[in-house]
Amino acid sequence: MEQELKNLIIVWFSAIISVSYCYYLSTRIKAGVLRLLSVLPVCALFLLLPLCFSSVHFSESTAFFLTWLANFKLILFSFDRGPLYPLPQSLSRFIYFTCFPIKPQQSPKSQSEIPKWVFAIKVVLFGVLLRMYAYKQHLSPTMLLVLYSLHIYLELEIVLMLVKVLVLITLGCDLEPQSNEPYLATSLQDFWGRRWNLMVPAILRPAVYNPVQQIAEKKLSSDKARFLAVMATFMVSGAVHELIFFYVTREMPTGEVTWFFVLHGVCTAAEVAVKKMKFVRRWKMSLMVSRLLTVAFVVLTSGWLFFPPLIRSGMFVRLPNEALLFIAFVKDNFFTFGS
Repeated sequence: MEQELKNLIIVWFSAIISVSYCYYLSTRIKAGVLRLLSVLPVCALFLLLPLCFSSVHFSESTAFFLTWLANFKLILFSFDRGPLYPLPQSLSRFIYFTCFPIKPQQSPKSQSEIPKWVFAIKVVLFGVLLRMYAYKQHLSPTMLLVLYSLHIYLELEIVLMLVKVLVLITLGCDLEPQSNEPYLATSLQDFWGRRWNLMVPAILRPAVYNPVQQIAEKKLSSDKARFLAVMATFMVSGAVHELIFFYVTREMPTGEVTWFFVLHGVCTAAEVAVKKMKFVRRWKMSLMVSRLLTVAFVVLTSGWLFFPPLIRSGMFVRLPNEALLFIAFVKDNFFTFGS
């Protein structure tokens, strides 16, 4: 743990220096290919940084924050697009908004704030979930699938909330919510576009969806162009997830996670097309039923295509062990020291 924390300091010091270079030098170059060329060395470095860790949590979060989102943000900013445009007023804001999956609140009343007790319940549930791994040999395959799904969701929620608190303390600015209770999604479009890990669609929309749709509309109908844009977005997401899985498992991609996103892309596009049909618009499904169907589809397809590479690599053995080890490390080195 001590060595991993040392690596963490080195990696994030390198990231801060690299992003500072982009702020002071790249931003002074006119938007376009030349600015892109100036940030490509930073993008290349961010591709390598997750390899500095042996920990699943550190390699996964670094890959997600830097290799994926920060690289996409910098590439978009090279053309005056994305979350970093217009340029944040200070270096500290530029660093935070580049390196973390956050963006400043645009409309404070656009979404209701989730009560703090909801997050407290999630933390308690995560603690209970970690203890359940000791009895997983007694759980059915279906219960294990639910366990893994809850683990991914709750851990992401906790990590993103800690990032949000850090930014609130240091910058004092309100942030857009990072997720919006994805278990309440009433459709795949609702789940992927408006509820799950909201920084990702905020990046993929200007980086992939909009350009593909604009190009396709020059030769195809709007419906076909939209279908191609949806599929391109999900395929890019699948490819990036394959890369993140490589950092976590250190095994060559199997293509399963790409097929997971291709399947969801096809189903999301089909869902959008079906909703436009007149007889469907007149017929309304119960919210409870639509939520159950949506969550069930996500969980079952995850068990079929998303989780198997992680299970085979032993990640769901390492994840709870690392979390419990980190908790023990904090208790031994901070609470003991304080007493």
